[in-house]
Amino acid sequence: MFGMKRREFITLLGAGAAAWPLAARAQQPPVIGFLRSTSLPDSTSFVTAFRQGLKEAGFVEGQNVVIEYRYADHQVDRLPALVSDFIRRPVAVIVGNTVAALAAKPATTTVPIVFTTGTDPVQDGLVASLNRPGGNVTGVSFLSGILGPKRLELLRQLVPKVATIAVLVDPMTPAAASERREVQAAAHAIAQELIVVEAGSDRDIETAFATFARRGAGALFASTGAFLTSHRERVVALAARHALPASYALREFTTAGGLMSYGASITDGYRQAGIYAGRILKGEKPADLPVQQSTKFELVINLRTAKALGLEIPDKLLALADEVIE
Repeated sequence: MFGMKRREFITLLGAGAAAWPLAARAQQPPVIGFLRSTSLPDSTSFVTAFRQGLKEAGFVEGQNVVIEYRYADHQVDRLPALVSDFIRRPVAVIVGNTVAALAAKPATTTVPIVFTTGTDPVQDGLVASLNRPGGNVTGVSFLSGILGPKRLELLRQLVPKVATIAVLVDPMTPAAASERREVQAAAHAIAQELIVVEAGSDRDIETAFATFARRGAGALFASTGAFLTSHRERVVALAARHALPASYALREFTTAGGLMSYGASITDGYRQAGIYAGRILKGEKPADLPVQQSTKFELVINLRTAKALGLEIPDKLLALADEVIE
């Protein structure tokens, strides 16, 4: 050592110093980019469920995994920049709802993407097929968009004498577009009159209910969609103010005071997304993970709301209910 030339020693010292941060980085936990087109307050239950799924896969936030959260606050044009931020970070996996995943897919072919969607991911172009997703994308589908006709049928069972049903549509959610077409086709087949109004902002929601009242709607069918879900308390309050028996896609509306909901559990979908994200962190590839599909759908009825509306819930519907809120 003492005979080593000064230049050689400095070179070795420099090489060792350069290796230290690399070793430190190798020990840092992986980072997941969690992206939604909605806002932070709207996503609390979904984040909790996602963390639960990660835990089931062996990852605990703050211990052996880091989660970076980004929200577009319903401004879809912000999503590409948020995705780019994740890719530069870089993150090991991007997890997003439908609109977020659609923004992420064209931005990268290498970073794994796990989506949660209420639409058909094959039709949307997210994956090649459900069993063999291909590429860097896989996820969970709630299939909420295809349940519209069934929800319309359940609503008609509840209020069979209503002549006109209001339909509140979320224009920013792909699932809502297909649901709208199917509901209109089902209504046409039974000569049920509908009043269809889109709502993509707070003002739109107020205007929609004013339109429903002016045109004499007797019940409400609220479409699936992230925007309406995030504004569920407002929608439920306006339905109550206008005394409209209403059907919703998610139990979150019913627990917030809505009358009835029928659909898959989004929170369970996010739990499954967490499991998939964990499996990918362990080395599995999205192309080898089939898209998970919800197989259980729950009918939830709020008897307190029914009483406030002066409605008697048919025994047939009560027998079908998976949960009754009293």
